[in-house]
Amino acid sequence: MIRSRGLNHLNINVRDLKRSLAFYEAAFGLVVRFWAGEQMVFIGAEGEHDLLTLCAAKPGEPIAGGGVSHFGFRFDKSQSMDAIVAQIEKAGGKLVNRGHHGPEEPFAYFHDPDGYLIEIGN
Repeated sequence: MIRSRGLNHLNINVRDLKRSLAFYEAAFGLVVRFWAGEQMVFIGAEGEHDLLTLCAAKPGEPIAGGGVSHFGFRFDKSQSMDAIVAQIEKAGGKLVNRGHHGPEEPFAYFHDPDGYLIEIGN
């Protein structure tokens, strides 16, 4: 039986590649792993294996929506949720909702510049 080693990457179409790259770097501390030409960049958290691929959408190609409800980032519990929320808002994220899934499971949802819904938790 073939066994997955986890999610490799999530590819999202974006309207403005430079704007989206700047947002994900500033909001989540993601770093460029490599470029695949001039229209696609693979980014991720330092020292981790998962990747987010930002792909410049061609005219008429869909962005945000299309059946994906949201994706999420996990943060270390030692980081203040208030500080994380402030960082994402400063980077241009729009807070949608904030609360707790359980007593020790805070969350917040944001829209990125293209309208993708992103959940953060720790």
